[in-house]
Amino acid sequence: MDSNIVIYIVSVRKMNKSLNMWFRRIHRWIAVPTALLIPVALIIKLVGSQAIVDFWEKWDKIPSILMLFMAITGAYLFLLPYIVKSRRNKSLQA
Repeated sequence: MDSNIVIYIVSVRKMNKSLNMWFRRIHRWIAVPTALLIPVALIIKLVGSQAIVDFWEKWDKIPSILMLFMAITGAYLFLLPYIVKSRRNKSLQA
């Protein structure tokens, strides 16, 4: 096997591991503010004064954006074992 191909394969694997690590880290760190903001938003809308509700309306999209980001990273992390398994099976067959 050509040494350039081996170096390329090793660098791609390192990049994938690094990407997986960052996805996990980001998913964990986004989970905490998301878990805190959703109940806060609900409480503000149910029992908050009109001034607080008006202020919150400006920031109301933040929990939705965080939930979308959590869904994307969560789907990637959920599918990751299946992706790795299919890649492993393809490399064993070759």
